[in-house]
Amino acid sequence: MFPTLQDLVPWLPPLDTHSAFVALGLAAAGVVFLVEKRRRGVSDPRIAYIVLGALVGAALFSRLGTWAQHLDPSRNLSLIDQLAYGNASMLSALVGAWLGVHVAKRIVRYPLRTGDLFAPAVALALAIGRIGCLLTEKPGTPTGSGWGIVLDPAAAARVGSPAGVGLHPSFVYEIVFHAAAFVVLWFWLRHRPIAAGETLTLFIAAYGIFRFLVEFVRGNEVAWMGLTRPQLFLAVTIPLLLARIVWMARRGDFRLPAPDQQERTVPHDQHA
Repeated sequence: MFPTLQDLVPWLPPLDTHSAFVALGLAAAGVVFLVEKRRRGVSDPRIAYIVLGALVGAALFSRLGTWAQHLDPSRNLSLIDQLAYGNASMLSALVGAWLGVHVAKRIVRYPLRTGDLFAPAVALALAIGRIGCLLTEKPGTPTGSGWGIVLDPAAAARVGSPAGVGLHPSFVYEIVFHAAAFVVLWFWLRHRPIAAGETLTLFIAAYGIFRFLVEFVRGNEVAWMGLTRPQLFLAVTIPLLLARIVWMARRGDFRLPAPDQQERTVPHDQHA
């Protein structure tokens, strides 16, 4: 475990490792967002407020999502302490970002879909941010064999994992997923004539299914019926996302136009 960058590389400053990789992920996402914004010809200055809404919503809900995790209220932190020191949830951050975008759109009266601008940026941010999780958090459940991440007693005590046994590198699984998703989004999907905003829907649905499965080896606390809290949340939201995708597919929003119509079709990039 490497709680600070100095623990990772001696000549680096003693900054919090997880926070540093989150910041690096956000910076990389910002570059990707600006490149995609320029490619799509989006110049409306109100976009800055949409991004601000996403960031504020993600920051607030990432903490609030883990606030009332105990049925006994006395075991939960106060609201102020939770916002300042509480555990953060990636799923809650995504929900908060979605809400923040919609609130910002209402305030500034921005009518267009923006999911296509965010999709590749979010995938890259998650891939980089999860490196911070890999270096600082509980890896996963025991693999039951000789492979996996093996923690020494001090590191195991710090994160609440068994020492000396191979543990699933669950965050490596997530890093690979998000990196692959970024490649698919950046080099292929964003160039397809898909209904405006829906590349983000496809990415979030794919991540939801992947996250539900990887939770079985994450080692999070089982809440009910053998499922963790993230799995219970995903058990409700995944069907909604899939229903939306099926509905869009039946409308033909994921189909290529016929060859004789492609030249007469306005490029989808202009409607982002």
